[in-house]
Amino acid sequence: MLALWDTTGSEVVRKLASERRNAGGVASGLALNLVVIVDEGRVRQVEDAATIAAASHPCRLLVVSRGPVAGVDAATANAKNRLDAEIVVGGRLGPCEAVIMRMHGRLALHSESVVMPLLAPDVPVVTWWHGCPPEHIAYDPLGVVAERRVTDIAQCPDPAAALHQRAVDYAPGDTDLSWTRLTGWRALIAGAFDTASAGALSATVHAAANDPLGALLRGWIMARMGVPVQLAEVTGPLHGVDFALADGGSLSLHATGDGMALLRKSGSLDQVMPLVERRLGEVLAEELQRLDADQPYAAALAAATGIANLGDRTSTRTHIWQDPAWEPVAA
Repeated sequence: MLALWDTTGSEVVRKLASERRNAGGVASGLALNLVVIVDEGRVRQVEDAATIAAASHPCRLLVVSRGPVAGVDAATANAKNRLDAEIVVGGRLGPCEAVIMRMHGRLALHSESVVMPLLAPDVPVVTWWHGCPPEHIAYDPLGVVAERRVTDIAQCPDPAAALHQRAVDYAPGDTDLSWTRLTGWRALIAGAFDTASAGALSATVHAAANDPLGALLRGWIMARMGVPVQLAEVTGPLHGVDFALADGGSLSLHATGDGMALLRKSGSLDQVMPLVERRLGEVLAEELQRLDADQPYAAALAAATGIANLGDRTSTRTHIWQDPAWEPVAA
């Protein structure tokens, strides 16, 4: 690991090239650039997740932690522009080369000027906000340059409002880790209907009102099956789903709280199925498997929010400059 304090973007580029030469084969065969925007206190979480994901997707990891922006309020009026960086090639991050950048002052508003020269050529760019994403991704140039943009609305204070905003702001190439966390549920439901006696007439999802997994599961069922889906409010995470079948039978899948789910179908014995909660790095690794637009996510998001034709939008974004110093500061 090489630490650079109060450095420049050009010096980071030069030192990264030097570290790659010294590492030799460790740094070869990169599959993608993974740009992560994260608060300082959660950088270690990003490193741990990227280490797991890099086992399947060797990548250049560019972590951006933005400090207070100068001029937003009296406390930051004299904040100095400063860049600190750590360069890690191989080592504790496995088949991954990483630059962790901490940007202070007005530099935080122009992070792309440091990140762009560090992108590995000829491989895709994925941007991940490990935290509440911007209201409009076009506000962040690090999102505009990416082919894929990964958010995690579960990190937002109001996930239900954040889910609706993701639909308002959607462009093909967007996805959310709440959708990825539904993979186990969707696989079990699809498998159950492979042997079901009839198709579904309606469904009821048991989840909290502001649970994004419950909302996206409802949207997915509506989009895929074309049936009405009600919400039965419960406390805690997504609990389960009940289906009424066309032949008068029923099918239900409910989590049992121990990494398993109970599947009940009319005319069949109850079955216990695995429904393991995965680590952040495992969820991220799954999301990095595809770099094209995720049409099933777009359809589920549209059905969940009532905003139609998301998949028909253009995938191209133009950066919209937004300076927080221009916004009125609350007294």
